[in-house]
Amino acid sequence: MAVGTIPILQMQFAFAIALIGVVIGWKGVLTRMTGFYDLSGAVRYLLYGIVAGVLLALAVDELLLTTIILESDSSAVKVPLANLIPLSLLIGALESSFVLFLLGRPGVSSIRASPPFGWALGLGLGSMQAAYLIVRLFDPNLLISSFSGFDLTSVSLALAISVLSNLGHSLPSTWQGYGIISGSRVVPMIASTIVRAALYICLVLGIINPIFLFGVAPFVVFAWFRAQEEWLPSGLTPAAKQAYRRTIRQAAIHKLRAEERIKGEMVDFDE
Repeated sequence: MAVGTIPILQMQFAFAIALIGVVIGWKGVLTRMTGFYDLSGAVRYLLYGIVAGVLLALAVDELLLTTIILESDSSAVKVPLANLIPLSLLIGALESSFVLFLLGRPGVSSIRASPPFGWALGLGLGSMQAAYLIVRLFDPNLLISSFSGFDLTSVSLALAISVLSNLGHSLPSTWQGYGIISGSRVVPMIASTIVRAALYICLVLGIINPIFLFGVAPFVVFAWFRAQEEWLPSGLTPAAKQAYRRTIRQAAIHKLRAEERIKGEMVDFDE
């Protein structure tokens, strides 16, 4: 059951959708940390993630998705979990080791920038994972999926995959960064490997049946709040952490006031 190619315009559209998750993850998190961390370094780690993400996404495609395609036929989709789980754990271990190596380097850990750099690194890894899966999804010859092809339904599914893949890779990378500056490396690495393995399987199966994406969403929602409240600010000094949280609160207040303000009305000096 071979998978064919798609037009170059659709392929570019697939990569554009994959990068939407990067924009959401960057503007929703790292932009707010401007002035508290070296975000130029975070950009460099985003690029590291993109380069490494190509190789890891290729491994997921060749070892997981292709295995499902070869095991399935026109009558039924077969998911050989006995083969997929060990392979996904192997890929997850490679990714976790790569993240630990980069975030644990003295130049990063000494300035306590491992959590935000981990977030940027995860965005790069997740964007390439999403890009590969969306390209597969847009292929009408992917017979194991009733959602394959290029239409409104597949584009909507692609957007969900992009967001979940980017955030799903950023969160465990940030957790590993938090573990590095907290003095715990082994437990986050092992747990991140298991989380990543589950993420790979859910995302791959998500292009076959979107219900599997619901297996990723609860993890993302739960870990999101931990990342914002604990993991990302963990590298800041107590004074900087207090200033960061005050900045976040004030930004929310200013946004609310801007939305409620009537155009043409004089702005109060206190605002």
